[in-house]
Amino acid sequence: MKKIIKFIVPFLLLLLAVYFKLFVEKSELVSADWSNFFNKAGSILLIVSIAWGVMAILRAFKKVILSKLDTSQEDNLRQRKFLTQFNVMESIIYFLIVLISIGASLMLFEDVRQLGISLFASAGVAGIIIGFAAQKLIATVLAGLQIAITQPIRIDDVVVIENEWGRIEEITLTYVVVKIWDQRRLVVPSTYFFEKPFQNWTRNTSEILGTVFLYTDYHVSFDALREELTRLLESTPLWDKRVNVLQVTDAKEYGVEIRVLVSAKDSPTAWDLRVFLREKMIEFIQKNYPESLPRTRVVFEQGEQKSTTNIPSKKKV
Repeated sequence: MKKIIKFIVPFLLLLLAVYFKLFVEKSELVSADWSNFFNKAGSILLIVSIAWGVMAILRAFKKVILSKLDTSQEDNLRQRKFLTQFNVMESIIYFLIVLISIGASLMLFEDVRQLGISLFASAGVAGIIIGFAAQKLIATVLAGLQIAITQPIRIDDVVVIENEWGRIEEITLTYVVVKIWDQRRLVVPSTYFFEKPFQNWTRNTSEILGTVFLYTDYHVSFDALREELTRLLESTPLWDKRVNVLQVTDAKEYGVEIRVLVSAKDSPTAWDLRVFLREKMIEFIQKNYPESLPRTRVVFEQGEQKSTTNIPSKKKV
């Protein structure tokens, strides 16, 4: 029903415009003084109905296109690229339609037409003033257009902006809305993406690597940790079976640093996988190698005898 109303209203306005322009004066329903008013009113309604009808057609066309795009699938890069371009270009077209409609309506009045001629006569000075006044607005609009063409970001891209992790929810001609992981919204101007660096985790693909750091004593068995890591990865659907690495990345006086490097199909899955592995690997060490938790050693010398006391370190695993 709503779809039909969107087309009925501009059609009724078009009929009313035709009636005002063609039939009111001929049927002599009003005096000559009012006929000019109805003629201009009909012209304005004609412009509004055409603009409204074009925008309604564009909305209907967009719904048809979106119904054929499935952005829920994993490999949706092509769909998101097209959706981003379509949304930005739609905003530009709407802006131009409204601007042209208002201009055409104002030009129907003689006083406004004379004012426009006067402004054109001083276009040099007016252009400079308007250019300075609207410099940021023009730069923002051009940045929005550039996003649609070059696409450094797309709808549903995973980005890190201002130390915030989120997804691109909306791209307009002047600003971009980022949906933060905790359901907040970060609104940034379009120019931000060309003036400051940011992270795009799904620029070419959604696949990503995740790391987990463990800190243990020197007595831990690295082979046993690798076997447990492989067992855990094979037991969870979070792992995409690409990367499975456990390496000792540092050795210090209190113990060793172990880095687990794994892969996942996208960043939310990678986060869940990292949390899962961190918890299970710590449980494995607590259960099978409790003596390998980080410790600080102090040696007391008494003549020829030496005793070693193991004091648990405050460093967290």
